[in-house]
Amino acid sequence: MKHLLAAFGLAALVAMPQAGRAEDITRFAPLKADELTPAQKAWAEMIAPPPRNAKITNPPYRAYVRNPDLAPRLSALSDYLRWHTSLPPRLSELAILITARQWTAQYEWFAHYPLALKAGLDPAVLSAISAGKRPENMKDDEAALYDLAMALYRDKQVPDAVYGAAREKFGERGIMDIIGIIGYYDLVSMTLITMQAGAPNDSVAPLPALSK
Repeated sequence: MKHLLAAFGLAALVAMPQAGRAEDITRFAPLKADELTPAQKAWAEMIAPPPRNAKITNPPYRAYVRNPDLAPRLSALSDYLRWHTSLPPRLSELAILITARQWTAQYEWFAHYPLALKAGLDPAVLSAISAGKRPENMKDDEAALYDLAMALYRDKQVPDAVYGAAREKFGERGIMDIIGIIGYYDLVSMTLITMQAGAPNDSVAPLPALSK
């Protein structure tokens, strides 16, 4: 579970001062150490062993902790989807940012935009996704992933041509990894939106509102 914290920095459980907007979120406010149940404390220590768990303040984990039966299952799924799928980081981050755009999840976009650049995604591709447009000049595997994700989000069905292109690039296991990533980050997006979690600073341009 040591990789879990890399996805969003540090997870959100225990009330400690921290710069940025995360501390201003009133929904799912950070819990104090003496407010944690034994099950909540056990999960907090699992994802961030002491003394680091005393510094945990960021979304979405401080929402997860409200349900200590669900939280370890979500963090285990996150660990697999972030680090152990058949996809390279470049494609995983693409799938996550496509999801963030669908929900206009500003915190998610902020957290994963730098990771996408580091993984090798073209900034022009990310700019088009931010604007709600199909990017030009994507690599073949990026285009196959984008078209699969958008068929699911937009059309609620996957045409044979889209499925065939995805299967050629990723195989059936890879298709399920893509579905797993966008499905999990749908949940993350919904959690962040429910929390009203915005980007903690302006180092990444926010997602613009899209016309309906």
